[in-house]
Amino acid sequence: MQRALLFLVIFATCACCAARGQDSWDDDFQKSPTPGERTFRTTCAGCHGLDGQGSGKAPNIATSPKVKRLSDAQLANLITNGIPGTGMPAFHTLAAAQVRAVVGFLRALEGRSSARSVSGDARHGRDIFFGKGECSNCHAISGRGGFLGPDLTIYTANASADDMLRVLTTPPSVSNAGYRQAAVTTREGERVEGVVRNEDNFSVQLQSVDGSFHFFQKDDLQNVEYRNQPMMPVDYGKRLSSSELADLISYLIAASSPSKPALLHKDPGNSK
Repeated sequence: MQRALLFLVIFATCACCAARGQDSWDDDFQKSPTPGERTFRTTCAGCHGLDGQGSGKAPNIATSPKVKRLSDAQLANLITNGIPGTGMPAFHTLAAAQVRAVVGFLRALEGRSSARSVSGDARHGRDIFFGKGECSNCHAISGRGGFLGPDLTIYTANASADDMLRVLTTPPSVSNAGYRQAAVTTREGERVEGVVRNEDNFSVQLQSVDGSFHFFQKDDLQNVEYRNQPMMPVDYGKRLSSSELADLISYLIAASSPSKPALLHKDPGNSK
Protein backbone atom coordinates (compact mmCIF):
# COMPACT_ATOMS: atom_id res chain seq x y z
CA MET A 1 0.00 0.00 0.00
CA GLN A 2 2.77 2.40 0.94
CA ARG A 3 4.62 1.63 -2.28
CA ALA A 4 1.48 2.32 -4.30
CA LEU A 5 1.00 5.66 -2.58
CA LEU A 6 4.67 6.57 -3.17
CA PHE A 7 4.28 5.73 -6.87
CA LEU A 8 1.20 7.95 -7.16
CA VAL A 9 3.03 10.87 -5.50
CA ILE A 10 6.03 10.53 -7.81
CA PHE A 11 3.78 10.21 -10.87
CA ALA A 12 1.76 13.30 -9.91
CA THR A 13 4.96 15.29 -9.29
CA CYS A 14 6.42 14.35 -12.66
CA ALA A 15 3.15 15.17 -14.42
CA CYS A 16 3.06 18.56 -12.73
CA CYS A 17 6.65 19.35 -13.76
CA ALA A 18 5.92 18.29 -17.33
CA ALA A 19 2.85 20.55 -17.44
CA ARG A 20 4.91 23.49 -16.18
CA GLY A 21 7.50 22.88 -18.88
CA GLN A 22 4.81 22.86 -21.56
CA ASP A 23 3.53 26.22 -20.31
CA SER A 24 6.82 28.04 -20.94
CA TRP A 25 6.70 30.59 -23.73
CA ASP A 26 10.32 29.81 -24.50
CA ASP A 27 9.14 26.35 -25.58
CA ASP A 28 6.32 27.87 -27.63
CA PHE A 29 8.54 30.52 -29.16
CA GLN A 30 11.23 28.15 -30.37
CA LYS A 31 10.64 24.70 -31.77
CA SER A 32 11.78 21.79 -29.64
CA PRO A 33 15.01 20.43 -31.12
CA THR A 34 15.02 17.10 -32.90
CA PRO A 35 17.29 14.35 -31.56
CA GLY A 36 19.84 15.16 -34.24
CA GLU A 37 19.76 18.84 -33.36
CA ARG A 38 20.27 18.13 -29.66
CA THR A 39 23.34 16.01 -30.41
CA PHE A 40 24.63 18.61 -32.88
CA ARG A 41 24.31 21.38 -30.29
CA THR A 42 26.21 19.48 -27.61
CA THR A 43 28.81 17.86 -29.86
CA CYS A 44 29.35 19.99 -32.98
CA ALA A 45 28.03 23.54 -32.44
CA GLY A 46 30.91 24.54 -30.14
CA CYS A 47 33.19 24.59 -33.19
CA HIS A 48 30.91 24.70 -36.24
CA GLY A 49 28.32 27.13 -34.82
CA LEU A 50 24.65 26.60 -34.00
CA ASP A 51 23.74 27.10 -37.66
CA GLY A 52 26.62 24.96 -38.92
CA GLN A 53 28.05 27.91 -40.86
CA GLY A 54 31.39 27.81 -39.14
CA SER A 55 33.42 29.86 -36.68
CA GLY A 56 37.05 30.64 -35.94
CA LYS A 57 37.45 27.04 -34.78
CA ALA A 58 35.94 25.05 -37.62
CA PRO A 59 34.63 25.51 -41.19
CA ASN A 60 31.14 25.91 -42.59
CA ILE A 61 29.45 22.51 -42.92
CA ALA A 62 25.91 23.75 -43.61
CA THR A 63 26.38 25.28 -47.07
CA SER A 64 29.79 23.91 -48.08
CA PRO A 65 29.64 22.30 -51.56
CA LYS A 66 32.26 19.76 -50.44
CA VAL A 67 30.04 18.59 -47.58
CA LYS A 68 26.94 18.51 -49.77
CA ARG A 69 28.71 16.20 -52.23
CA LEU A 70 29.43 13.64 -49.50
CA SER A 71 27.06 10.71 -49.12
CA ASP A 72 25.30 10.06 -45.83
CA ALA A 73 27.61 7.09 -45.23
CA GLN A 74 30.69 9.26 -45.83
CA LEU A 75 29.41 11.93 -43.42
CA ALA A 76 28.68 9.30 -40.79
CA ASN A 77 32.20 7.93 -41.17
CA LEU A 78 33.73 11.40 -40.71
CA ILE A 79 31.69 11.99 -37.56
CA THR A 80 32.56 8.61 -36.08
CA ASN A 81 36.24 8.46 -37.01
CA GLY A 82 37.18 12.13 -37.39
CA ILE A 83 39.77 13.46 -39.84
CA PRO A 84 43.38 12.61 -38.87
CA GLY A 85 45.77 15.55 -38.93
CA THR A 86 43.01 18.14 -38.48
CA GLY A 87 41.02 19.57 -35.60
CA MET A 88 38.12 17.21 -36.35
CA PRO A 89 38.09 14.57 -33.57
CA ALA A 90 36.55 11.10 -33.66
CA PHE A 91 33.25 10.69 -31.82
CA HIS A 92 33.36 7.01 -30.95
CA THR A 93 31.10 7.67 -27.96
CA LEU A 94 28.14 8.43 -30.22
CA ALA A 95 25.83 5.53 -30.96
CA ALA A 96 25.08 4.72 -34.60
CA ALA A 97 21.55 6.11 -34.20
CA GLN A 98 22.94 9.39 -32.88
CA VAL A 99 25.35 9.67 -35.81
CA ARG A 100 22.50 9.06 -38.28
CA ALA A 101 20.44 11.72 -36.51
CA VAL A 102 23.29 14.25 -36.77
CA VAL A 103 23.66 13.48 -40.49
CA GLY A 104 19.92 14.04 -40.91
CA PHE A 105 20.16 17.37 -39.12
CA LEU A 106 23.10 18.43 -41.33
CA ARG A 107 20.97 17.70 -44.39
CA ALA A 108 18.21 19.85 -42.89
CA LEU A 109 20.73 22.67 -42.38
CA GLU A 110 21.74 22.41 -46.03
CA GLY A 111 18.12 22.84 -47.13
CA ARG A 112 17.44 25.52 -44.53
CA SER A 113 20.20 27.83 -45.74
CA SER A 114 18.19 28.92 -48.76
CA ALA A 115 15.06 29.42 -46.65
CA ARG A 116 17.06 31.67 -44.31
CA SER A 117 18.28 33.85 -47.17
CA VAL A 118 16.55 37.25 -47.13
CA SER A 119 17.20 40.18 -49.45
CA GLY A 120 17.24 42.74 -46.65
CA ASP A 121 19.75 45.21 -45.23
CA ALA A 122 20.95 43.67 -41.97
CA ARG A 123 22.59 46.90 -40.80
CA HIS A 124 19.35 48.80 -41.21
CA GLY A 125 17.57 45.90 -39.55
CA ARG A 126 19.84 46.34 -36.54
CA ASP A 127 18.74 49.96 -36.27
CA ILE A 128 15.10 48.83 -36.40
CA PHE A 129 15.69 46.20 -33.69
CA PHE A 130 17.19 48.77 -31.32
CA GLY A 131 15.10 51.71 -32.52
CA LYS A 132 11.83 51.95 -34.42
CA GLY A 133 10.80 48.36 -33.81
CA GLU A 134 11.55 48.62 -30.06
CA CYS A 135 12.42 44.91 -30.07
CA SER A 136 15.38 45.40 -27.72
CA ASN A 137 13.09 46.82 -25.03
CA CYS A 138 12.09 43.24 -24.23
CA HIS A 139 14.31 40.87 -26.22
CA ALA A 140 18.04 40.22 -26.22
CA ILE A 141 20.05 38.67 -29.02
CA SER A 142 23.70 37.66 -28.72
CA GLY A 143 23.91 39.29 -25.30
CA ARG A 144 22.39 42.66 -26.24
CA GLY A 145 18.90 43.91 -25.45
CA GLY A 146 16.18 43.67 -22.82
CA PHE A 147 15.22 41.17 -20.16
CA LEU A 148 11.44 40.78 -20.18
CA GLY A 149 10.92 38.64 -23.28
CA PRO A 150 12.64 35.44 -24.45
CA ASP A 151 16.27 35.65 -25.59
CA LEU A 152 16.14 35.35 -29.38
CA THR A 153 19.66 33.99 -29.98
CA ILE A 154 18.78 30.29 -30.23
CA TYR A 155 15.43 30.92 -31.90
CA THR A 156 16.85 33.10 -34.69
CA ALA A 157 19.77 30.73 -35.21
CA ASN A 158 17.35 27.98 -36.20
CA ALA A 159 14.09 29.55 -37.43
CA SER A 160 13.44 30.18 -41.09
CA ALA A 161 12.74 33.65 -42.47
CA ASP A 162 9.10 32.65 -42.99
CA ASP A 163 8.83 31.56 -39.34
CA MET A 164 10.15 34.93 -38.16
CA LEU A 165 7.83 36.87 -40.44
CA ARG A 166 4.87 34.88 -39.14
CA VAL A 167 5.77 35.58 -35.50
CA LEU A 168 6.24 39.30 -36.23
CA THR A 169 2.99 39.77 -38.13
CA THR A 170 0.71 37.29 -36.31
CA PRO A 171 1.79 37.30 -32.65
CA PRO A 172 -0.20 35.40 -29.99
CA SER A 173 -3.52 36.99 -29.04
CA VAL A 174 -3.15 36.27 -25.31
CA SER A 175 -0.31 36.51 -22.85
CA ASN A 176 1.84 33.38 -22.68
CA ALA A 177 2.57 31.58 -19.42
CA GLY A 178 5.79 32.86 -17.87
CA TYR A 179 5.37 36.32 -19.41
CA ARG A 180 2.23 37.58 -17.69
CA GLN A 181 2.23 41.33 -17.06
CA ALA A 182 1.00 42.93 -13.87
CA ALA A 183 0.95 46.26 -12.07
CA VAL A 184 0.95 46.49 -8.28
CA THR A 185 0.12 49.43 -6.04
CA THR A 186 1.52 49.47 -2.51
CA ARG A 187 -0.33 50.82 0.53
CA GLU A 188 1.91 53.90 0.30
CA GLY A 189 0.70 54.54 -3.27
CA GLU A 190 3.82 53.37 -5.14
CA ARG A 191 3.00 51.72 -8.46
CA VAL A 192 5.30 49.16 -10.12
CA GLU A 193 4.73 47.48 -13.48
CA GLY A 194 6.49 44.45 -14.88
CA VAL A 195 6.39 40.75 -15.68
CA VAL A 196 5.44 38.27 -12.98
CA ARG A 197 8.50 36.11 -12.31
CA ASN A 198 7.37 34.38 -9.12
CA GLU A 199 4.09 34.30 -7.23
CA ASP A 200 2.39 32.37 -4.46
CA ASN A 201 -0.52 32.98 -2.10
CA PHE A 202 1.48 35.41 0.01
CA SER A 203 3.93 37.22 -2.29
CA VAL A 204 4.64 38.31 -5.84
CA GLN A 205 7.87 39.20 -7.62
CA LEU A 206 7.95 41.45 -10.68
CA GLN A 207 10.74 42.24 -13.12
CA SER A 208 10.51 45.76 -14.53
CA VAL A 209 11.66 46.88 -17.97
CA ASP A 210 15.10 47.93 -16.65
CA GLY A 211 15.74 44.38 -15.45
CA SER A 212 15.23 45.14 -11.75
CA PHE A 213 13.39 42.65 -9.53
CA HIS A 214 10.74 43.86 -7.07
CA PHE A 215 9.46 41.60 -4.28
CA PHE A 216 6.18 42.35 -2.50
CA GLN A 217 4.21 40.76 0.30
CA LYS A 218 0.58 40.76 -0.83
CA ASP A 219 -0.54 42.04 2.57
CA ASP A 220 1.42 45.23 1.82
CA LEU A 221 -0.40 45.89 -1.48
CA GLN A 222 -3.54 47.86 -2.21
CA ASN A 223 -4.08 46.21 -5.56
CA VAL A 224 -2.65 43.77 -8.11
CA GLU A 225 -3.76 44.25 -11.73
CA TYR A 226 -3.08 41.40 -14.17
CA ARG A 227 -2.96 42.01 -17.90
CA ASN A 228 -3.88 39.24 -20.30
CA GLN A 229 -2.82 41.00 -23.50
CA PRO A 230 0.46 39.76 -25.00
CA MET A 231 3.71 41.65 -24.51
CA MET A 232 4.47 41.26 -28.21
CA PRO A 233 3.13 44.23 -30.22
CA VAL A 234 0.35 43.22 -32.60
CA ASP A 235 0.88 45.95 -35.19
CA TYR A 236 4.29 45.13 -36.71
CA GLY A 237 2.57 44.42 -40.01
CA LYS A 238 1.42 48.06 -40.01
CA ARG A 239 4.23 49.70 -38.05
CA LEU A 240 6.93 48.34 -40.36
CA SER A 241 6.91 48.22 -44.15
CA SER A 242 7.63 44.99 -46.00
CA SER A 243 11.18 46.15 -46.73
CA GLU A 244 11.73 47.06 -43.07
CA LEU A 245 10.50 43.63 -41.99
CA ALA A 246 12.96 42.05 -44.44
CA ASP A 247 15.75 44.22 -43.02
CA LEU A 248 14.84 43.25 -39.45
CA ILE A 249 14.74 39.54 -40.26
CA SER A 250 18.08 39.83 -42.06
CA TYR A 251 19.59 41.32 -38.91
CA LEU A 252 18.09 38.61 -36.69
CA ILE A 253 19.60 35.92 -38.91
CA ALA A 254 22.97 37.67 -39.14
CA ALA A 255 23.23 38.56 -35.44
CA SER A 256 22.77 34.93 -34.37
CA SER A 257 25.31 33.61 -36.85
CA PRO A 258 28.96 33.36 -35.70
CA SER A 259 30.11 33.62 -39.31
CA LYS A 260 28.69 37.11 -39.87
CA PRO A 261 30.72 40.34 -39.51
CA ALA A 262 31.10 41.67 -35.98
CA LEU A 263 29.89 45.07 -37.22
CA LEU A 264 26.33 43.75 -37.03
CA HIS A 265 26.69 43.40 -33.25
CA LYS A 266 27.87 46.95 -32.63
CA ASP A 267 25.61 49.49 -30.96
CA PRO A 268 23.51 51.30 -33.58
CA GLY A 269 24.90 54.67 -32.56
CA ASN A 270 28.44 53.52 -33.38
CA SER A 271 27.70 51.88 -36.68
CA LYS A 272 27.90 54.86 -38.96
